[in-house]
Amino acid sequence: MIDLYSCILEIFKKNSDILFGISNISFSEYKSEYKCALVFAIPHTELLSINNYKEEKFESLICEARDCINSLLEEITTLLKKHKIQYYIPPVAQSSEETLIAPFSFKFASVNAGLGWIGKNDVLITEKYGPRVRLSAILVNYELPIGSPIIQSGCPPACNICIKACPHNALTDYQWNIGAKREELINYKLCNHKRSLYLKTHHRKHSCGLCMVSCPLGL
Repeated sequence: MIDLYSCILEIFKKNSDILFGISNISFSEYKSEYKCALVFAIPHTELLSINNYKEEKFESLICEARDCINSLLEEITTLLKKHKIQYYIPPVAQSSEETLIAPFSFKFASVNAGLGWIGKNDVLITEKYGPRVRLSAILVNYELPIGSPIIQSGCPPACNICIKACPHNALTDYQWNIGAKREELINYKLCNHKRSLYLKTHHRKHSCGLCMVSCPLGL
């Protein structure tokens, strides 16, 4: 039988800047079909700060990370297909503009895999890159060593830099823990509404990112 974990390690050795881990999926609707999730965080090729932020640049970094994700997923799925291991790549986007809930939470899987915690800006914060990463995951029907979840925020409790950076006052200044609800951290409908106004002129949502680039962690 293939040692799948060793094969995965070899893939990530070639991509040593990428963070990865294995999450249990007991929180997911896919828990009866797959055994775990391989989760990874692709760092932006440039770690923007609030001082050199431009929305267009931030958007381009997101797209670059997405392309890197697609390339990595192709390599991993080729391996899984070769050994006839069942897998599924969950969609990134939410299926409803009303609930704004994706079928599988990359953020919660990342927390459960030990990649980081959720900041006051409601995005994953990693020790190495701060929030300047793009997440992806692949569900695997194969036993892999599960990581240890991070259950408390690593953000300084008194820090409110990202709160002040939000132009729409959508963040609540709530200190996350693993039992926290999304609505305790952010008015996500307000955030989505303001970003969606960009659709009229640019045919995409505004990337914003001010609450991310303002974060001093990872710089």
